[in-house]
Amino acid sequence: MTARPHLSDAERRRRLVARHHLGGTATSVVDVAGALCGLHATDPASVYLSAQARVAGLERADLDRELYDDRSLVRLLAMRRTVFVVPRDGAAVAQAACSEALLAGERRRLHALLVDQGHTADPDAFLAALGARVLAHLDDVGESSAVDLAKAIPELTIKLAQAIGKPYEGSVGLSSKLLFLLALEGHLVRGRPLGTWVSSQYRWAHTETWLGEPLAPWDPADARAELARRWLAQYGPAPVDDLRWWSGWPLGQTRAALAAVGAVEVDLDDGTIGWVLPDDLDATAEAKPVATLLPSLDPATMGWKTRHWYLGDHGDRLFDRNGNGGPTIWWDGRIVGGWVQRPAGDVELFPLEDLPPAALRAIADRADALTAWLGDTRIKSRFPNPIEKESSAEVR
Repeated sequence: MTARPHLSDAERRRRLVARHHLGGTATSVVDVAGALCGLHATDPASVYLSAQARVAGLERADLDRELYDDRSLVRLLAMRRTVFVVPRDGAAVAQAACSEALLAGERRRLHALLVDQGHTADPDAFLAALGARVLAHLDDVGESSAVDLAKAIPELTIKLAQAIGKPYEGSVGLSSKLLFLLALEGHLVRGRPLGTWVSSQYRWAHTETWLGEPLAPWDPADARAELARRWLAQYGPAPVDDLRWWSGWPLGQTRAALAAVGAVEVDLDDGTIGWVLPDDLDATAEAKPVATLLPSLDPATMGWKTRHWYLGDHGDRLFDRNGNGGPTIWWDGRIVGGWVQRPAGDVELFPLEDLPPAALRAIADRADALTAWLGDTRIKSRFPNPIEKESSAEVR
C-alpha cells in the first residue's frame, strides 16, 4: 500500500503567502478576486482593503472602474449565503454552484407567505409578472435602489409577515424578498453603492443589461466541480470539511466535487487528511517573510474552517462569537495580531505575540501605508472582534 504524501503546516503557510499574494504580488484586482475565488463583500470596505493589501499602487478608483465601468467584477450572493465580488466567469460558476441551490426553499417560503396572507392564489404567475416588470424598469433606468423600485412598482411595497399565521409580526417588504429571489436566479446584480465606497446599500441592475449578456449557463454539478478545482488550487491542501464549510454545500456534494476534479489525499501535520489537486504536490520555494495587514472577513482569514495552522491561539481575540474574523496582522504566513483604525485616522497595531525587530518594522511600515491610503475615510467593522470592541470602549 502506497503511503499518502505529507504536506506540512509550513508548506501550507508558504502556499498561503504566495497564492494569496500576501507580499503584494498581484498584478490587478481582477487577478486577486479570481485567485481568491472571490473577495468577501458583506463588509464593503473589505473588498477594497483586501485588494489594496495585494496589488501594489492600487487606488480606489481602479477598483471602482472594474466594478462599475468595465464591469469585469460582479457583486453577488454566493458561498454560504454571503456576498462576494468575483470576476465575470467566477460569477457564473458561483451562481450555479451555490446560489441556485437556495432557490427552491426561498421560492417555496415566499409562495406560502403570499398565499397565506391573501395576496394571490397563484404565486408563480404573480411573481413572474412582477419580476418581469422589475427587469423591464431596470432596463429603462439602468440602476435603481429598492426604495425607488417600490415607488415605480407599487406592488413591491406589500408587507409580508416573516412567519405564516402572524401577519403583523416582523413584517418585511415584498421588494426585499423578490429582489433576493431575482438575484439568486441570476437576473439581478448589485450595482453602484448609494453612498461612498464603504456604504452597504446598493442599487440593483438587470444582469443581462449590466454585463451586456446573461451569466453563462452551468450545470450545477459541473459548476461545483469547477469551483472546487479553483478553491483547491489556492487553498489546498485542506480537509473536506473546510471546503464543505467554505462553499456551504452538503457533505455529499462536497465529496462528489472533489472526486470530479480527481483530488487526492495527503497527510497533514495535525494527523488529519487533506485534499489537493493531483498535480499540486510539489513543495513551494522558501521566500523572505512578509508583513501584511488584512481587513475583516478577508479571504485568507476566512478561507478555512480549521485555522490552527495559521491562526494559532489568537482566535478568541480576533473573531467574534459567530466566527467572523476581524482585521488581522500577518507575518510569514501566520496571523500574529490585530489592528484598528482610530478616530483620528491612524492605524493602531495590537500584536499578540513576541515578534522579531524586522517583523515589527515591516508591520509598522504597512500600518503607515494603510493610514495614508485610507486618508479621510473612517472604516468600522460590521462584526467587531474583542480587540475592536475594547479599542472602541477606550475611546468613549
